[in-house]
Amino acid sequence: MDPARNAVRVTIFNQSYSLVAAGAPAEVESLAQTVDELMTEIARRLGTADSNRVAVLACLHLADRLKAIERELAELRDRVDQKTRQFSLLLDQAANSAE
Repeated sequence: MDPARNAVRVTIFNQSYSLVAAGAPAEVESLAQTVDELMTEIARRLGTADSNRVAVLACLHLADRLKAIERELAELRDRVDQKTRQFSLLLDQAANSAE
């Protein structure tokens, strides 16, 4: 096995999975734990153990979180671009006044 790839065994919603992961196994284990906790909470709220339904709802929840983070990142990029333009104008003004 490639030294950068590690075998990891995780359990999500009472199902065991053997994965091959690049990087630290602890990161994959942590992600699996997050998904397991989310699915368990969704199943508890719904009062169902239908794993397909719970998995789809967990995916929708995670997709919603991802979309919100993507929006935040786009807003931050816009703010950085605006500040960069402002600082560039200020530097141009300072350079022109120094001449």
